[in-house]
Amino acid sequence: MAERSTALPEHLRADVETLWHYHNLGHPPRRADVGIGLGGHDLGVATHTAELFREGRFPLIVFTGANAPTTLARFPRGEAVHYREHALSLGVPDEAILVEPRARNTGENITLTRSLLAARGIAVSSAILVCRPYHQRRAYATCRKLWPDLEVSCASAALPIDDYIDSIGDCDRVISMLVGDTQRITEYARRGFAIPQELPGAVAASYERLVAAGFTRRLI
Repeated sequence: MAERSTALPEHLRADVETLWHYHNLGHPPRRADVGIGLGGHDLGVATHTAELFREGRFPLIVFTGANAPTTLARFPRGEAVHYREHALSLGVPDEAILVEPRARNTGENITLTRSLLAARGIAVSSAILVCRPYHQRRAYATCRKLWPDLEVSCASAALPIDDYIDSIGDCDRVISMLVGDTQRITEYARRGFAIPQELPGAVAASYERLVAAGFTRRLI
């Protein structure tokens, strides 16, 4: 098997960084009723959720996520279950964590978390969605569509693109995910899954060039 590259090619850098900054919303730090850690392949989401909990950003965590084909081998018991175990190892008390183990996409992350909290009689008016940096915009748009009365912001580990690629260990995968999430911003709004988001011309141009360069495996 060929070794996966963690080096961002310089001829792609400008376009990759354009998408990276577009998806990272840069919401300022705040307090909320709950932190919702969105499942995926990146255990750094659980790490950052635990960090925010220790900072006092929220008193309660919900980790949400079953598995996708890309996470089954790494998290065989489910994304949310492994995220919980990681947070416990970082000192988060068990009573501060709820697990929603069935969600298989961002929409279900939101709707099933909302149902879980309601079933527990936990009323919340604000939340911080903790997610991968390139997932922020889509997560925010989805939450605003499906839980419109919730005051919501997003948070991710503050990593430059090169450091994030190093943490994942696969440059092509990160670029493909950026491209796929950019497509979903407009496509999911068109399908009614999320609120519309502006797609600036520079972002659209970078997206098209990266598609033409072959980063298509995460396209719908």
